[in-house]
Amino acid sequence: MRRSTARVVVIDDDESTCDLLQAILERDGMEVESFTDSGEALEALAMSAPHVVLTDLEMEGHDGTEVVRRLGKSHPDVPVIVITGYADLEHAVGALRAGAYDFLTKPLETNLLLPSVRRAADHNLLKTEVRRLRHREAESTKFSSIIGRSVEMKRVLGLVEQVAKTDASVLITGESGTGKELIAKALHDKSERSEGSFVAVNCAAMPASLIESELFGHTQGAFTDARNARKGLFVEARGGTLFLDEIAELPVETQPKLLRALQERRVRPVGGDREVPFDARIVTATNRNLRDEVAANRFREDLFYRINVVSVELPPLRDRGTDTLALAQHFIERIAERYGKSVHGLQPETARKLMAYPWPGNVRELENCMDRAVALTRYEQITVDDLPEQVSRHKSQRLPVESDDPQTMLTLGELEERYIHKVLSAVEGNKSKAARVLGIDRRTLYRKLDRMERDSS
Repeated sequence: MRRSTARVVVIDDDESTCDLLQAILERDGMEVESFTDSGEALEALAMSAPHVVLTDLEMEGHDGTEVVRRLGKSHPDVPVIVITGYADLEHAVGALRAGAYDFLTKPLETNLLLPSVRRAADHNLLKTEVRRLRHREAESTKFSSIIGRSVEMKRVLGLVEQVAKTDASVLITGESGTGKELIAKALHDKSERSEGSFVAVNCAAMPASLIESELFGHTQGAFTDARNARKGLFVEARGGTLFLDEIAELPVETQPKLLRALQERRVRPVGGDREVPFDARIVTATNRNLRDEVAANRFREDLFYRINVVSVELPPLRDRGTDTLALAQHFIERIAERYGKSVHGLQPETARKLMAYPWPGNVRELENCMDRAVALTRYEQITVDDLPEQVSRHKSQRLPVESDDPQTMLTLGELEERYIHKVLSAVEGNKSKAARVLGIDRRTLYRKLDRMERDSS
């Protein structure tokens, strides 16, 4: 670890000792924060974990052994070095048994102090690196959780692959149900932060009165129910990714505080008197047009530009061609296994119905549809009768005559049927007008409509 990046917390109830240790460590290029109150130190450590903790063994309130035990539960990867006098070696052994990384005896010698702290910091980094390499080794496929081979999804995944390696803030847009959280998770999994936490929160689901506490944390006693200090999601996502879904729902009064946090990379817990640094990548998502929200004064323009460094727009399912069938097959296999049923796929007519339906609820609606179909079907393939009525009886008005995908191309009969319905809709059901537009007489139109009705029944 580069020493300039090592963050150390010093705890000693003797202020002169804190000052001395801080001066020695800072001269070595480390970032140091010192506390003379162990209770205050533990509260701060609950908000943000350093690379190393250096604590005196004998202190009023929480002694060094208690600090070791507490950190062992909350931050097991943070090494703790205890400082003790020669007469307290037995207590130092007890601290080691409780999980301390090392101990130093008073009077402290710089030639022993600095190597011990450096080793502890390197130990922290090594454990993090080993976990990261194991995670990378375990990854077998690229974007294995995302199904989609359409041109639109290849474009999205290419952009995700490109931006994942950076720490740039990403705004994911798209209709409800298009899979925005899945893309956010893919950004995290492909990033250098993949070993850290992926913390997701829906801004629309948090009460306005608690949203600041949820995001930034609070100190003990900050409000009536604050019995214990809480880190907050920004700090909880340390080393990882914080995903703020439905960002457009964030209250206007909270937006300036979020903007400041993103600018300064620090948050102030509710009730706290000091700011806490955080180290997390911020990914946001919305199904609204944020430019319209800015124009309507419902969303701050400066915050919009802060979160919209890179924009990823997800296509609706209706524009993803045969991805609909690939997703349907994936859902069928997964749901059939859960229900213990032998269902393997779709009948051809069922597949045509799925391709014709516009899926206003997108992938989420398709999954719900397949769940229902697998639950109801009596066959090994999903039939049209297994589909919800709005899907099975839908008459598409779209004419995909320019498609290059053979699976999405229509027969002449299907194309004629769709065009007749489109014309009838345009003339509000007036068959005489429809016949004139189509260039046929009314008897021919009636004959075609009768045939279409028989075929659909």
